[in-house]
Amino acid sequence: MKEHLHELLATALQRTLAELNADAAPAVQLDATKDAKFGDFQTNLALQLAKPLGKPPRAVAEMLVRHLPASARVAKVEIAGPGFINFFLASAAFQSVVSEVLDQGAAYGRDDSGRKGRIMVEFVSANPTGPMHVGHGRNAAYGDSVAKLLAATGWTVWREYYINDAGRQVDILALSVWVRYLELCGENVPLPQRAYPAEYIRRTAQRLHAEHGDGLRFPAQTVLDGLPEEPIAGPADSEQEKADKKAGQEAFMDAFVARARALLGERYEQVRNAALADQLAAIRKTLADFNVEFDQWTSERALVDSGFVSKALTRLEKLNLTYERDGALWMRTEQFGDEKDRVLIKADGAATYYCNDLAYHIDKLDRGWPMLMDVWGADHHGYIARVRAAIEALTGRKDALNVQLIQFVTLSSGRMGKRSGNFVTLQDLIDEAGTDATRFFYLTRSHDQHLEFDIDLARSQTTDNPVYYVQYAHARIRSVFQQLADKGGTWDAHAAKQALHRLTNEHEKALLTLLNRYPETLERAACAYTPHTLVFFLKDVAEALHAYYNVHRFLVEDDPELQAARLALIQATGQVIRNGLAILGVSAPEKM
Repeated sequence: MKEHLHELLATALQRTLAELNADAAPAVQLDATKDAKFGDFQTNLALQLAKPLGKPPRAVAEMLVRHLPASARVAKVEIAGPGFINFFLASAAFQSVVSEVLDQGAAYGRDDSGRKGRIMVEFVSANPTGPMHVGHGRNAAYGDSVAKLLAATGWTVWREYYINDAGRQVDILALSVWVRYLELCGENVPLPQRAYPAEYIRRTAQRLHAEHGDGLRFPAQTVLDGLPEEPIAGPADSEQEKADKKAGQEAFMDAFVARARALLGERYEQVRNAALADQLAAIRKTLADFNVEFDQWTSERALVDSGFVSKALTRLEKLNLTYERDGALWMRTEQFGDEKDRVLIKADGAATYYCNDLAYHIDKLDRGWPMLMDVWGADHHGYIARVRAAIEALTGRKDALNVQLIQFVTLSSGRMGKRSGNFVTLQDLIDEAGTDATRFFYLTRSHDQHLEFDIDLARSQTTDNPVYYVQYAHARIRSVFQQLADKGGTWDAHAAKQALHRLTNEHEKALLTLLNRYPETLERAACAYTPHTLVFFLKDVAEALHAYYNVHRFLVEDDPELQAARLALIQATGQVIRNGLAILGVSAPEKM
């Protein structure tokens, strides 16, 4: 319907400009009204045209209304205030949406053309050093739903996970596993303070021991001899003492990793690869359980080993974007809006994380994705400027990178029946509350706001639970058609379309209005990258359906025409609920 009104206004604008011999052509903005007394849709086009045409807004509005083509879908048009144009739709305009939904099915509201361009959405990208936590879950639910929204509104979308498997944290992971492996071999090697102590480390160590026996074993004395003393922080330490001891612990860890590499030689990669394989397998399983899929998993280490990072540095050098200082290689990011220049290669020859990450972004652009969206945790806020500066330096574009930050999640009320250790993992939460509730709850608030996840509410089978409330609306609709089948009745969609004029009561109008607004809701949510907009919409649809269900009968045996019309309406409503839930990655059950 909104598209039809756009066409009417575009024609009126063209005719008005022709009459005045003018060429001003602002974009036509049309919005659903919030108050029924102002009609169903409203435009401020006359106010936009007033200044360029040199006429009072109301006079321009009168000209636009005069030039509007006649439409059976518009009952009347009014000018309000200084020049707003209000459209009051005819009943047939609302009723026709039922036919649209029934005809288009899962395609209703979608634009699968890809005409808006190509965009890569990189999200989650959790370090492969441990299980995904509840914060990663919010990133996953948000990133996946935004990707689905973009794909549903005209974008060609590619989903990617970046595996940070080339950094120091992976060496710490490997060392943690090796120490636990040595324990299984009977060697008394204490776990370093900065190592990973969780149970999942022991599981990988057990697998290594089962596969290699004592083949990776060295005596504890050989392992520890000559390593620096590891400092232990105490509760009475000052802040400076704590900082000094932390630095000492990090130095001990680096020396320990070097020792492991020296002793194990080529076998060090067996430990490292085993640790990475187990963690990535766990991450992949959790994401699969969470209905999240990626088109590609890109390895940081593979990018480095392929020589792409070196090639990217050469490109930066040729563009005069790098320089050397104090033995390190720097990039000129300050001139592109960063607060200071950034180090790419440290004085010891090691690449910074920023260096490899920048090369990865260059790789994404080189693969033909001109628009990049990164979904990061809120603690990465300070990282945006340096990455955006580098991309601008390479492309000359300020809009190539779009970063969406995810605020933190806390868990409230209720005890978890399953725990993976001393923290709650995403897999714990999925096992406890279910995929549907977990995804839906993550999306109930804007991603730039803190989220408190109520576990008890997510598990409850009551209408206070928002996901249950929406799914129950769909199940209620399906139950009506099951009742019809149980009575031996049938429903003819084609015949029902001829009876839509019978949909006239206030509950029916409320549902019809919402069904008409679904395409607009999708577009608005995609443009603002706000899937919670769709969550609110679906809750409104569910509320309208429940109100309708509680007051009116759908199986009206003594009035077949009315029955056909009402069944058509709820069938269309169920379709819209299914379509919306699919974008959120949530199921639409037939029974509850």
